[in-house]
Amino acid sequence: QQFLLGGFAVDNPTLNRFFALHYLLPFMIAGVVILHIWALHVTGQTNPTGVEVKSKTDTVPFTPYATLKDALGVSVFLIAYAWFIFYMPNFLGHPDNYIMADPLKTPAHIVPEWYYLPFYAMLRAITFNVGPIDSKLGGVLVMFGAIIVLFFLPWLDTSKVRS
Repeated sequence: QQFLLGGFAVDNPTLNRFFALHYLLPFMIAGVVILHIWALHVTGQTNPTGVEVKSKTDTVPFTPYATLKDALGVSVFLIAYAWFIFYMPNFLGHPDNYIMADPLKTPAHIVPEWYYLPFYAMLRAITFNVGPIDSKLGGVLVMFGAIIVLFFLPWLDTSKVRS
């Protein structure tokens, strides 16, 4: 906890660390996307029927198939995103965000946004200590473990068909 927070409580070192994380994370994601596109461009996509790749004709070329598909997906996303940003900016906002904040009174019921609910449930599910690991750290470990399992999912697949 001291390593993450930079002390015993949230303070200036904590804000500096999380600011650096939020600044660098988009660049790291962009780097992974570039590596992914490069890997697709070099090896090509596998045949969707599950045929094992033995020659160049068994793969689908990157251009124009993947390029057009990705361009269409990005275009649809950007149009929908721009629609919400320019014409309905408050549509996805929660009504509680418009209540004036009172620093002397904690809200009665604080609930995370819907996209954080699975992680919130994992954090709340661990209510017991296991040896030197307290319940808060256990919840965080379970939450990150669920994300790490998704990373290893391609290697956990034992199907003979690879499509």
